[in-house]
Amino acid sequence: ELFGARVVPVYAGQKTLKDAASEALRDWIANVNTTYYCLGSAIGPHPYPKIVREFQRVIGKEAKRQLLKAGISADCIIACVGGGSNSIGIFYDFLGNAKVKLIGVEAGGEGLNKRHCATLSKGRIGVLHGTKSYLLQTPDGQVSDVHSISAGLDYPGVGPEHSYLKESGRVKYAHAGDLEALEAFEFLSRKEGIIPAMESAHALAYLLKEKEKFRGKTVVICLSGRGDKDLGIYQENRGKRYGY
Repeated sequence: ELFGARVVPVYAGQKTLKDAASEALRDWIANVNTTYYCLGSAIGPHPYPKIVREFQRVIGKEAKRQLLKAGISADCIIACVGGGSNSIGIFYDFLGNAKVKLIGVEAGGEGLNKRHCATLSKGRIGVLHGTKSYLLQTPDGQVSDVHSISAGLDYPGVGPEHSYLKESGRVKYAHAGDLEALEAFEFLSRKEGIIPAMESAHALAYLLKEKEKFRGKTVVICLSGRGDKDLGIYQENRGKRYGY
């Protein structure tokens, strides 16, 4: 709104990314002659996932240049995955290099037997927002209620290109829970003075959990955003981190 846009809050459903995307699509369909639909995640009908990937590729291109400038090669790249925009952005330019391991980390929420957003770990093929991809759904095919401490990962589907990369085996998909993300958020903030977005903290949490596997390796983590916006969430949930 600072730059003149009109922001419309969505109060339907769980009030998450899924519900915002649904309402935007409804408005677009109702006003198709005067409206252009635009979204920031690699989801939705073609060509939106491709459009988002092409714009987000700047992440991978910059990472490649920085590695070249430093004179090092990446052994592994880790990024968080919700809809999958930042991760496909950093992965794409490395897909052709089989020496670079690619790992996407989903939101494990409260645990995979409870509420979570680990679509590629626990979902099955379905259709949402015009995309055929992995989807968290009930046995009857209804979209499941999902949960993540991170708003950006709180989505029951995933971009179709990630589904392909999972099935081809080129990218490994894992998960990190709410408490693990909180711990990683605090770890990087205290150790480096860098406050990561809670989304990015999931990628860092996976690395911390599996650190022995990566000892001596060059690992690139995509810090997809700043965590200033998440300080309130951290403050509200830090008691869970310490067990009170």
